[in-house]
Amino acid sequence: MDVLGVFSAFGLSASAGLNAYIPLLVVALMGKFTGLIKLSAPWDALTNWWVIGLLVVLSVVEFFADKVPAVNHVNDIIQTFIRPAAGAVLFAASAQVVTDVNPVLSMVMGVLVAGGVHAVKSAAVRPMVTATTGGAANTPVSIAEDVLSTILSLTAAVMPILIGAIILMVIVLAIWLIWRRVSAERALANRVK
Repeated sequence: MDVLGVFSAFGLSASAGLNAYIPLLVVALMGKFTGLIKLSAPWDALTNWWVIGLLVVLSVVEFFADKVPAVNHVNDIIQTFIRPAAGAVLFAASAQVVTDVNPVLSMVMGVLVAGGVHAVKSAAVRPMVTATTGGAANTPVSIAEDVLSTILSLTAAVMPILIGAIILMVIVLAIWLIWRRVSAERALANRVK
């Protein structure tokens, strides 16, 4: 199994959870113009000029829809279905993962990763930003998400080992936070006794 391909797949799927069309466009353009991403059938359809053009149009539409108050909430509802699907396509299509991992498993992993990132973004981060700033920070946060999605997509395609390091750091951080919380709860329980 191509471990770097798996890291790339995770990074691209996570990026799709922030913005469905940016990572698809990055993969399409890199597949069309570079040797960094080699798409096998049926995923090579992403390199078709019509598909690239459609991805550009959809990227522009989402960019502006996500910056307009009230429209951004409708956009997030619509994207609840699109982002996980994009994550599934990206996971399955990126870096020969399909040849080494069952395509169904690849697509399920992509749905889970992109869907998880989208769920955190739309159910936790965005409502908190809206509530704490009265919606004033939604546009800058949306721009930051687009920038992060672009950087993550490029990094996943060009330097997948960095994505592996990031995944490892997130796992270590999660374990540390859980350990810290359990320790604090135990300490509190001991003080109460």
